[in-house]
Amino acid sequence: MESIVLETLQKQDERLKNIESLLSVQKNVLNIDEVCTLTGLSKSHIYKLTCYQKIPFYKQSKHCFFDRVEIENWLKENRFKPSDELKKEAATYVTLNKKGAAK
Repeated sequence: MESIVLETLQKQDERLKNIESLLSVQKNVLNIDEVCTLTGLSKSHIYKLTCYQKIPFYKQSKHCFFDRVEIENWLKENRFKPSDELKKEAATYVTLNKKGAAK
């Protein structure tokens, strides 16, 4: 009986922590821990990115802060196109830029 109660409490505690982390990501200004939760990157990696200024951030005294919208846009910067989209672009390019065609 005790083990069932403990197991239920642990599951509820885990769910509560997940809900808290999801709510914290809804904020506009994030701290480093919240950026780690949002991006899935480690804290040390986020610090490296700020050190090399590869990620948009703000600094107030010793603390780094991040704008959620800027981080989401930063995550979307390096989009890889799917193969069907690349094929369409290649076909359009070839059609419009035929070499050796009569003018």
